[in-house]
Amino acid sequence: MRQHGKKYNAAASKRDIAVRYQPKQAIDLVKSAAFARFDETVEVAVRLGVDPRHADQVVRGTVVLPAGTGKTVRVLVIAAGEKAREAETAGADYVGTEFIQKIKDNWLDFDVLIATPDQMGQLGALGRVLGPRGLMPNPKAGTVTFDVARAVREVKAGKIEFRVDKSGNVHAAIGKVSFPAEALETNFTAFMDQIVRAKPAAAKGVYVRTVAISSTMGPGVAIDTTPYR
Repeated sequence: MRQHGKKYNAAASKRDIAVRYQPKQAIDLVKSAAFARFDETVEVAVRLGVDPRHADQVVRGTVVLPAGTGKTVRVLVIAAGEKAREAETAGADYVGTEFIQKIKDNWLDFDVLIATPDQMGQLGALGRVLGPRGLMPNPKAGTVTFDVARAVREVKAGKIEFRVDKSGNVHAAIGKVSFPAEALETNFTAFMDQIVRAKPAAAKGVYVRTVAISSTMGPGVAIDTTPYR
């Protein structure tokens, strides 16, 4: 049986595991219970009533967190000509088709890869490198597009991607413990609204089963799911 340390147990004692808190209350508890010496990430875990083994019940999507993620995101754009210039103007960290060869040479110093559709033929050969790392551009995530300027701005502003795992859970980071509670609540609301909108037509029964919020090192705090049913 896993044994927790004194700091974790002290943090856990601040919440009642039998209570399903309102988002604001839960966020306040997470912030007050954080004990690590670094700025912990605030994470949301949602258990959904779907069976991801069926393609028509896979939940995935993107959402722009209004208050950002608190993380500096390095964006690489694979584009040429005018689209490359648009990406540079929008604030991309790296731009150009020459980075395809750099990736082949094991360069991976970026967090998000955006590409124009005409470049995907060359990137397809890098699927084994980019895919397992979650870096392969995808039209559903908005990272394969000719509107590269908008894509760059959204990622820099706090756009995140989510996808249900094999167990029917969705995990996402919505900010840092140092964020004001109002900012975290705004991000949480935006994320949950998108989860609800992403409900598959094939999903039956209760869709949002449980929701919990926690900091990187802290205990989970359960949230009332009534508004999402």
